[in-house]
Amino acid sequence: MPELLVADLSRWQFALTAMYHFLFVPLTLGLSMLLVVMEGAYVMTGKEVWRRTTKFWGTLFGINFVLGVATGITMEFQFGMNWSYYSHYVGDIFGAPLAIEGLMAFFLEATLVGLMFFGWDKLSRPAHWLVTFLVALGSNLSALWILIANGWMQNPVGSEFNPDTMRMEVTNFMEVLFNPVAQAKFVHTVSAGYVTASVFVLGISSWYVLKNRHLGLAKRSMAVAASFGLLSALSVVVLGDESGYALTDNQKMKLAALEAMWETEPAPAGLTLIGIPNQAEHKTEYAIHIPYVLGLIATRSLDGEVEGILPLVAVAEDRIENGIRAYTAVESLNDNPNDVKAREIFEQTKTDLGYAMLLKRYVDDPATADRATIEKAAMDTVPNVALSFFSFRLMAGIGFLFIAVFAVAFYFVSLKRKVPRWFLYLALYSIPLPWIAAELGWVLAETGRQPWVIDGVLPTFMGVSSLSATQVIMTMVGFTLLYGTLAVIEITLMIRAVKLGPGARILPQGVGGGGPDTHSDAVPARPRTIQFDK
Repeated sequence: MPELLVADLSRWQFALTAMYHFLFVPLTLGLSMLLVVMEGAYVMTGKEVWRRTTKFWGTLFGINFVLGVATGITMEFQFGMNWSYYSHYVGDIFGAPLAIEGLMAFFLEATLVGLMFFGWDKLSRPAHWLVTFLVALGSNLSALWILIANGWMQNPVGSEFNPDTMRMEVTNFMEVLFNPVAQAKFVHTVSAGYVTASVFVLGISSWYVLKNRHLGLAKRSMAVAASFGLLSALSVVVLGDESGYALTDNQKMKLAALEAMWETEPAPAGLTLIGIPNQAEHKTEYAIHIPYVLGLIATRSLDGEVEGILPLVAVAEDRIENGIRAYTAVESLNDNPNDVKAREIFEQTKTDLGYAMLLKRYVDDPATADRATIEKAAMDTVPNVALSFFSFRLMAGIGFLFIAVFAVAFYFVSLKRKVPRWFLYLALYSIPLPWIAAELGWVLAETGRQPWVIDGVLPTFMGVSSLSATQVIMTMVGFTLLYGTLAVIEITLMIRAVKLGPGARILPQGVGGGGPDTHSDAVPARPRTIQFDK
């Protein structure tokens, strides 16, 4: 069906732009908070080296911030361009958090970011620190409201379908705001951003140490990154566990898919450490299990049950059948809004209306679907199990690796006060890993809720605009070329800023401040360990 091709292409386009945009988001979130810490040290001590350190990392933050804004704006336009029916169907709910994000958070950071860059010589130390803190607050508030919107897509609470307007409407905005899935996603995403920035700072600082350049800045930056990163890495694992717990009640199929658990196991369920999911035969080959762990994580109990994929498919069949009744009732109310019997049936079955829409992939009228079609539609509720399974394990593995990396960094930098060269290289080459983990996390989050664009409410293929495949392909090529160009600009500016070091003119006059760095921290030798001054 042509509309299915358009839906797939639109998904690819949005995925490409979203994943590209998320290359900038974690670093913005994390660097903004690290700037608060570093400038706080400058405010308390008055030492010029902390001012230079803050301004240097602020320059890199500024480059990243600008590119993040540029790539984020185009994403919002895609809701109207490629997902117009989605925007019509749920715009009253989904649009509210995005509007609040623009008014409350984005304007805050966008207004004050200029003062942060250009106000060094015009504001007192405490006043400038406050500006930096507000920029960081704005960045994190932006993430909050965007993730509230995304969390509602994952768990659409506080809303219901109105047959009179044929749209989803808010019934309780506080439920939307305090959605447990959204709150879990926010704290997990933000803490992952802190890890990303800490790895970034630690890696670049290690490069400076290896090159015997700007050692005063590098040593202090490493100390901050090691401490902040260790706390953040620990929080990522803990808050990731909370995200998994939130799935138990709200996204059971996603939880079963990321564990490749085909049948419901006796409580407490075991965790599949590794294996090869076989979606065609509904089994996981070469699986290695750890008894009890999944049940304890997912239910916080010894008797809580984690449902398997196939039992959840059977539940979906029942919900599709119930949804057909809701769909038929809506059709009757569309013809006669005063049909009391149809409204009564709708009120009894409305929570399953979205499941009936899964049938529209195969038939125009869900009421005409036979048993085989219902079973086929129910199987569509199973996401790509292998993709979910491996994405989660790679993401989690990188997360645990960073606990070890930051623990070792903290030991060498803060306790031993000397760092071996092998660890400096490890820190440098670890820079790409948090971005890989972050992208895998979004792959898991978004593919794990398929086939829904709004979980249980609106199938993905129904949310697209009336476009041709050619139109979507052309815009996808355009976005790819544009974003590829921006990527070259970003990487070039970042590398140039790092090579030139603190005080260089990377951005326009005043941004990053200062003239050429005249403070030499270089040492002539290249010892096996780098001694840190006490």
